[in-house]
Amino acid sequence: MDIIAQRVFNPLYIYLDIAFLVTLCILLAVKKKYLTLVWGLFGGVLYMIVDYGIFHLLTHSRSIEGGNLFWVLLWMSMSYGITNFVWIWLWFAKDKHLLEWSLLIVAWWIAAPLIANTFGRNLPLIKIQRTTGSYHGYMALILILGYGAAIGYNLFQKERSKRFPLFWMLAIGVLVQFAWEFSLLIGGIRSAEIADWGQKLATLVVNSLLETNLGAVPIFCIYALVTAKFTETFKRRDAPVKFTERIAELNAIRLRNA
Repeated sequence: MDIIAQRVFNPLYIYLDIAFLVTLCILLAVKKKYLTLVWGLFGGVLYMIVDYGIFHLLTHSRSIEGGNLFWVLLWMSMSYGITNFVWIWLWFAKDKHLLEWSLLIVAWWIAAPLIANTFGRNLPLIKIQRTTGSYHGYMALILILGYGAAIGYNLFQKERSKRFPLFWMLAIGVLVQFAWEFSLLIGGIRSAEIADWGQKLATLVVNSLLETNLGAVPIFCIYALVTAKFTETFKRRDAPVKFTERIAELNAIRLRNA
């Protein structure tokens, strides 16, 4: 069965979400989370390259009704690129305000579709979807290469404190995508015109296990490498450390004490 990732929404949802993204970026800047902010913006650009360049131009798996494909994809890419990458970065950092940031993002994901459906019910709908069967195998290959490399490293790393936190990485990789997919589903946006609940759940499960999770290992490595040398304000650390030493530092942080 081909997995169909479909969204149906009205234009008010786009405008509300843009306002939220601007607010989130301002909050990150005010709290001096500059590195997190830049990483989130990078995520938006990366998602646009993948979504428009690969999913649309290369595989022709994207289609849209009621809107301009480029501009809708640009908004979508910046939306889940920024929120997903920011949230993952904060999780890996075990940020001291992780609960507040998480609640802000998830609450918005749940509330935005409901607000847009209530106050924009008379607006024309936009339907955008992609079929994923043609490239999920490539995603699975990236997934197994990433986790395979991390597992291999752990098997030969004698110091337990310097091993990759595989369970933590897996939990975050699945949680972020699941929270987003589930919020879209209950908000009436994801798979809105698909009647088969088997298809709806297949999209939820497969995307949650695969799509963000495939980047968990690379993102963790990037986070460890960058923060081994720099702080959130782009200042060089007083005592830069090696990659494996930074892994040990991160493993030593307890979330409840972050």
